[in-house]
Amino acid sequence: MPLKEQKGNMYEFVTHMWSPVRGKCVHDCSYCYMKVWGELPDLYIDRRDLKNTNLGEGNFIFIGHTVDLFADDVPEEWINSVLDKLNQFPKNRYLLQSKNPARMMAFKDKFPKDVLLGTTIETNRDNTYISKAPKMWDRASALGDLADAGFETMVTIEPILDFDLEELVDMVVDANPVWVNIGADSKKHNLPEPSKDKVKQLIEALQEKTDVELKRNINRILNTWR
Repeated sequence: MPLKEQKGNMYEFVTHMWSPVRGKCVHDCSYCYMKVWGELPDLYIDRRDLKNTNLGEGNFIFIGHTVDLFADDVPEEWINSVLDKLNQFPKNRYLLQSKNPARMMAFKDKFPKDVLLGTTIETNRDNTYISKAPKMWDRASALGDLADAGFETMVTIEPILDFDLEELVDMVVDANPVWVNIGADSKKHNLPEPSKDKVKQLIEALQEKTDVELKRNINRILNTWR
C-alpha cells in the first residue's frame, strides 16, 4: 500500500503521513481537522495497512496524523505493533506527536532510532472547553522528561490561542524542546487568538531559549508572508 504524501497544512519538513490506527480520538479537540469527515467510527487498527504498507527509506513520516497514537484508550498492543513496523524501516525519520506524552515514556525502548518526539501546547491557559487532552503543564513536563532521557523533542504551538507571555514561555522551556513550531488555526473555528504584537513578543522571547519555526498559516495573524 502506498504512503500518504504530506499535503495541506502539514509540517513542511514532513514528507509523508501514516496512521494505521483510526477512528474517534478520545481527546475530542474541537478544532481537529478529522471532524470535517463527520461522525467517525469507533477506534480501530487497520491490520491490512499495518502489514502491507511499505514505509520505504529516506522519508520523514508523521505517524498517527489522524488519531493520537498515545491516547489512553489506544491498546498497548496496537502501539507496539506500530512501533515494530517502524523499526522494520530504520532508514526513515519519524515524528511521533502526542498530547499525552507521559504515555510515551512506557514505550521509549521501542522507538525507532531516528525519531522526533513532540507535543502540542496551544496556550498556558485552561483549554478544557476545546479539548479533553491532558493539561498543558502535564504535557510540557512529560516532554521535558523525554528530552532528559535523550530524545530529540519539539513543541508545536498550533493552533495558537490567547496566552500569558511569561507563563507560556516558562511552560515551553520546561518542555525543553530542540525547537518550537508556531501556527494558527486554518479552519475558521473562531478560537480566541492573540494579537499580532503578542505573537511577535512570544517569538522573540522563545528565540532567546530555542529555535523557532513559523508555519505559513501564522501569517494570517502577523500579516506578513515569508
